[in-house]
Amino acid sequence: MVQSTPPEISRRAFLHVGAAAGAGLLTGCAGPTGSPAPGSMVLALNRSLVSLDNKLNQFEAAVTVQRGVRQALTRIGPDLTPQPVLAERFELTSPTEWSVRLREGARYSDGSPVTPKDVATALEMYQKVNGSFIASFFPEWPEVVEDDARTFRLRSREPLPVLDYLMANILITPSAANQPQELQAGVGSGPYQVTQSNRGTGVYTLQADPRYWGPKPGVRTVHVRFIQEESSRVVALRSGEIDVIDTISPDSAEQLRGLPDVELTSAVGTRINQLFFNFRKPAGHPLADARVRRALTFAVDGRTLAEDVLQGTVIPAEGVVSEVLAGAVKTGRYVHDPAMAAKLLAEAGVRPGDLNLRIIWETGEFPSDTLLMEGVQQMLERVGVRCTLRQFEPGGGIAKWRQGRAGDWDLLGNGFSVPTGLAYSALQGMYGGTAEKEKTRDTYHGYVQPEVVRLLDRASQEIDAEARMAVVAEVQRAVWETWPCLWAFVPRSILAHRRRVRGLALEPTNSYDLAALRLDG
Repeated sequence: MVQSTPPEISRRAFLHVGAAAGAGLLTGCAGPTGSPAPGSMVLALNRSLVSLDNKLNQFEAAVTVQRGVRQALTRIGPDLTPQPVLAERFELTSPTEWSVRLREGARYSDGSPVTPKDVATALEMYQKVNGSFIASFFPEWPEVVEDDARTFRLRSREPLPVLDYLMANILITPSAANQPQELQAGVGSGPYQVTQSNRGTGVYTLQADPRYWGPKPGVRTVHVRFIQEESSRVVALRSGEIDVIDTISPDSAEQLRGLPDVELTSAVGTRINQLFFNFRKPAGHPLADARVRRALTFAVDGRTLAEDVLQGTVIPAEGVVSEVLAGAVKTGRYVHDPAMAAKLLAEAGVRPGDLNLRIIWETGEFPSDTLLMEGVQQMLERVGVRCTLRQFEPGGGIAKWRQGRAGDWDLLGNGFSVPTGLAYSALQGMYGGTAEKEKTRDTYHGYVQPEVVRLLDRASQEIDAEARMAVVAEVQRAVWETWPCLWAFVPRSILAHRRRVRGLALEPTNSYDLAALRLDG
């Protein structure tokens, strides 16, 4: 269990103390030694990259690496609209059919061509894998109807007017090599080949593919490392051992700001971070009552968390999805009013001391996570709600807890990425749960609200863009009224890199195009 920070130590001071204490930890990490070799660069990730496809492993920095090896028909560009990649044509030709033509010359690193069958198999594998993050965005899986070696149709029973967005997240692999599980190695069509991989340590080496069908990447060799401690990643960046570190905390950004050889890049992201309630509670449990969930939100001082703990690097949410997503609307604000929290809890029959909430999260889910959770614990205790904190290390089994397969919990510190750039996709992924999906634990923490699903179904099938956006707005208002989160915020993603790395453009998806990078020296 994580112990609370003593009240006499300010949260900002605690951040600086923690950073200083961690500064000497580099020797215990699996980082590289010495400066990168000429023509090579080193990325240090804050979470271990356990696969080279995205069926399950979908944190943003992983996507950057995965797309260097495997590609999709389209990609979501910096303006959050689809751009062609393996597809040279992707057109809606009828309400339930898209016509797709593969790019001439698109091949895998073994020289074999990308085929319609590969696309069909990829769709099959994504829907078969249990607990797929990507699967949650699809209201229906389209069928591939092959016309010739490069042309096919994506056909659905109901209209899928945003399929060009959705297919940006289906990474294509040769049909014979694809499986309904995370792929550790294998052949891809991207600009890089995998020459070394170790899932256990999160170490990978990528080499530029000399036969790549597209523009040649500017960096010959990319080394990927997992260094869990942020302070160690910062030390390695400052010493020149590491070239890029992602998703850093405000305190680390402050340490790096102004250094002549280091550049900081930030972007307001498509991700929303949440303290999400467990919707698997049985009838009669206080958290199964929306009145109780709403009452608890008044206990949280979001301004203090945003300004003092996260030091102004986040935007307190005023809706149920990130404000940068297409179709996002403001539905309300989280208000700090402890007296109101106590009043509403009493009206719902909850007395001081009745609730003992277990709060769980995984290290690295968002910057300053431990400090934020300790602050929330103190705030809830001030309104008579006891809390127990449980922090999981990466790979420590929190996925089973999220699915309700390992143990009970009440609040989850969680982040939800939206790689499509659409508010609709965020809503479908988080709030599109049904009783049928819950049987296999493929809902978002047990969230099943039939009225919300009915609205989502309407939105998914609406061809007219303006009418679809109106329904998407209605969905967001309906979700807000269920009070799914104790508090939520949208991060300003911060990435740091050495100035020798050129062309790094951080996108709202908190990822970047690996092949676009160049090196000085």
